[in-house]
Amino acid sequence: MANIGFIGLGIMGKPMAEHLIKGGHRLFLHSRSGVPADLVALGGRAFSSPKVVAQYADIIITMLPDTPDVEKVLFGENGVIEGLEPNADPGKMIVDMSSISPLETQQFAARFNQLGCDYVDAPVSGGDVGAQNATLTIMVGASVAAFAKVKPIFELMGKNVTRVGENGAGQICKIANQIVVSLTIEAVGEALLFVSKAGADPEKVRQALMGGFAASRVLEVHGERMINRRFEPGFRIELQQKDLDIALASASALGVSLPNTATVHELYNACLAHGGAKWDNSAIVKMLEKLANHKIQKHPE
Repeated sequence: MANIGFIGLGIMGKPMAEHLIKGGHRLFLHSRSGVPADLVALGGRAFSSPKVVAQYADIIITMLPDTPDVEKVLFGENGVIEGLEPNADPGKMIVDMSSISPLETQQFAARFNQLGCDYVDAPVSGGDVGAQNATLTIMVGASVAAFAKVKPIFELMGKNVTRVGENGAGQICKIANQIVVSLTIEAVGEALLFVSKAGADPEKVRQALMGGFAASRVLEVHGERMINRRFEPGFRIELQQKDLDIALASASALGVSLPNTATVHELYNACLAHGGAKWDNSAIVKMLEKLANHKIQKHPE
């Protein structure tokens, strides 16, 4: 049994923390929106600040929306680092499972390493369904020793757990994931819109494509969302846009052109302009529909 702190209990964090409690670990919990009562009923303990969580926990996990949120929780007033200083336990470990900047991740890691603490960046893919079913893909940046220590904990939350490299490598991998995912969502939207406008049944076409080379998890899940007009999140557009902001900023710093990523980024900008920050990221199809002046339509049997 490990003493684990978990900070950030939203759509993703709550079921992830639940799996850890059910896996037999002692959980110390904090969330700015309040700790869900059902986690406490399962045995989790609610605390008032990240500082107090860090005082009790040996492994402190964060699952937060963006880089500034992680920085505030780690280094702000009553933050994690205050729970460690001045006599940090060298056996303690910080595990950030948010999707944030690789450069700032490396800076955060360096600050904790100076205190003798391990730091692990471990962003995830799989969305709320993956979090609920403990089937997340977890992309890890850590030392070999730190990864070996935390891997059994990750395996309670995900199925595909991979050490990509040292600190920052997990976040680099997540950027690559988001490039592939966002461009594929847009491509599925274009394809289904074309099908509907041309007069074929988008659901039957989707079923046919699932048996061929175009098959993908995006076509399976998000294609169905587009056809059935189910745009509740899921993974919110504002978070998808944030990840593409990081991708394009990182690419710019490297001198790499990502032209199709930039195009999809603009379509998500259009979603935000139409009040779609809280829509599921599959709702990018709404902007394609506006450009075509046509909505994807089911065909009656």
